[in-house]
Amino acid sequence: MAILRTDPGAGARERLLVVGNGMASLRFLERLTERAPGRYDVTVVGAEPVAAYNRVLLSSLLGGEVDEAACAFRGLDWYEDHGIRLLTGAPVTGIDRASGLAIVGETHVLPFDKLVLAVGSTPIRLPKPGMDLPGVITFRDLADVAAIRKAAVEHARAVVIGGGLLGLEAAVGLARRGIDTTLLHVMDRLMERQLDHAAAGLVKRALEARGVGVMLKADTAAVEGGTRVERLRLADGTVLPADLVVVSVGVRPSVALAKAAGLATSRGIVVDDRMTTSDPRIFALGECAEHRGQIYGLVEPAYEQAETLSRHLSGEAASYQGTALATSLKVSGLPVFSAGVVDTPESAEAILLSDPGAGLYRKLLVEEGRLIGAVFVGDVAEQGWCKDLIRSGEPVAGHLDDLMFGRRAPRTLAA
Repeated sequence: MAILRTDPGAGARERLLVVGNGMASLRFLERLTERAPGRYDVTVVGAEPVAAYNRVLLSSLLGGEVDEAACAFRGLDWYEDHGIRLLTGAPVTGIDRASGLAIVGETHVLPFDKLVLAVGSTPIRLPKPGMDLPGVITFRDLADVAAIRKAAVEHARAVVIGGGLLGLEAAVGLARRGIDTTLLHVMDRLMERQLDHAAAGLVKRALEARGVGVMLKADTAAVEGGTRVERLRLADGTVLPADLVVVSVGVRPSVALAKAAGLATSRGIVVDDRMTTSDPRIFALGECAEHRGQIYGLVEPAYEQAETLSRHLSGEAASYQGTALATSLKVSGLPVFSAGVVDTPESAEAILLSDPGAGLYRKLLVEEGRLIGAVFVGDVAEQGWCKDLIRSGEPVAGHLDDLMFGRRAPRTLAA
């Protein structure tokens, strides 16, 4: 095998290899080069053919609201200016921990002194008949967007499986392209992990107003067709014509590389509070990492982990304590926010404000005088404050009116 030299004339600098060039990886590199410029000889390897981009904008890209350039974060000149060697379209296929080598493809290796795994996750394909037919596509990266666009020709009929965040985004993106789109979800409400029934009902109405058909309690039995997908059959016998099926039913952390290298894995790559794996030279962050039994599939936790690891590798004291999950998004232009507990436990009080006609809903969950959860639809102005209160555990008795109706400007006495 050929060794790709990564430290030509760089003296005694440690060789830091980052595997994966997604959003978590780039945030880590940005923070590390701010805190410790020139400390490491850095190489980053990405399996995708392009540098890190904004996955949050994929549905807007699919719907034609933005172009691919708008999804880009940093140009190649940024990596060069910061002394970072970037290799794209280069999957790492193995790690030799004893020799400190990462195998790239089949014939090359990269030496490392420290290694960061930011390899993300892989989309789940339902174990149902027909999932391997042409025209069945996941929705996860730029290549998926290109494949969906190619399949979504004029008068095409699309079915999206999955009522989570990515499924909703895929359905909205397709509808914006004028495609006849139906969204299927096996549960009794959309985004059941983030929204209660009332909020999910408003989101469903917003989707339908944009032309997306929504079917709940819809269990896919099989995708059928000859040389490509032609229809989708549900468990109750309903048959939906389909030229395109987009599967968005969740992801699994990419652990194969770490597991083959003998690192501790469970559902994800197991890390401690400094994002260190079972090998003290190897770290993991983002969707592939499992911290205190928790795996996060959102951007905010990945960025917090990147912050922690950059501080640790800069020689600072750093400890990741986990992230209080929150969701903030727009569904067909309708702002949606949730944090903490969603469904009301018996021990909590629910404070509600609801105006379905205006598409407005607010719920605060209070337990023992502290905010434990919030769900807002239509007006999310106090979302940051809610997140802070849930995380801090500060008593909220004096804040409830402002949280529910918005903070009012302080009154002044007339002269």
